[in-house]
Amino acid sequence: MIIDMPDTTTNLINKRLVRLRDEGGAVALGRVLTLVVLADEQDVEESVEAANDASREHPCRVIVVAPTADGSSAHLDAQIRVGGDAGASEVVVLRASAPLLERTDTLVMPLLLPDAPIVAWWPREAPSVPSEDPVGRMAARRIIDSTIATNPVKMLENLAGTYAPGDTDLAWARVTLWRGLIAAAVEEPPFEPVLSVTVEGQKRHTSLDLLAGWLGTRLSCPAEVLRTDSDDAITRVTLERKSGPIVLDRPDGRTVTITQPGKPARRIALPIRALNEALIEELRRLDPDEIFEETLIRGLKHVTTRNAA
Repeated sequence: MIIDMPDTTTNLINKRLVRLRDEGGAVALGRVLTLVVLADEQDVEESVEAANDASREHPCRVIVVAPTADGSSAHLDAQIRVGGDAGASEVVVLRASAPLLERTDTLVMPLLLPDAPIVAWWPREAPSVPSEDPVGRMAARRIIDSTIATNPVKMLENLAGTYAPGDTDLAWARVTLWRGLIAAAVEEPPFEPVLSVTVEGQKRHTSLDLLAGWLGTRLSCPAEVLRTDSDDAITRVTLERKSGPIVLDRPDGRTVTITQPGKPARRIALPIRALNEALIEELRRLDPDEIFEETLIRGLKHVTTRNAA
């Protein structure tokens, strides 16, 4: 069910939510967090769809804040989505004019679930210092997505310079399966140290940088990113050892082939992770991610980058 509330206030929105809960028997006590999505208009529907999918594993209230084209006067239009239009959550879409967006914390505060952690998510462009954003200061976790920013690498570097516990990037969630496969391959005989690492893939995809930073830090070896014209995110990871390289090759964005000296090649399904899958993973933990922090602050500094010829 979708309810439009043009030219309204957050107080009226909250009253309507309470009435809907009383009339429909919806239970808010099962909500484990409030997800505040600070989106551009072009990202609203995709963000709501991903949040709805995530809510099936993490029941939550979703508050989406987007700018409206309605002049410079204080003006707020709202839309409430419940039932089949909201997954396992309650979705409130707020389209606010510029004066209201100057203090998004006061805009969303009346709609926050009591005694539930807050997660802030910027689907595209994030503030220069997420932890100092009005909503970011209230949030236990602050999620950005550097992979679709205007300048992905710059956004990642900026996050490294302004990191605060609770910051994270969906680009990090997209390398989780890669990290598991690589760890398993390295821990097999002949147990030789890795001499160097190369991560290849799509030139704008910051998952390459994070995976290379993590590998360089964990394996104490040089790490390089090779940027190509591929459209399939990470396409190959090569770990050089004395007896020969371990190569994880995923040219099609769906299946990775693992080859190493003296062993038959193995093929494992590894599709590129969708937005909803990355968001679901990030919502599984609300405490600071120490491994991400180490990769971001220490690992990226030692990653070298070059473009494919």
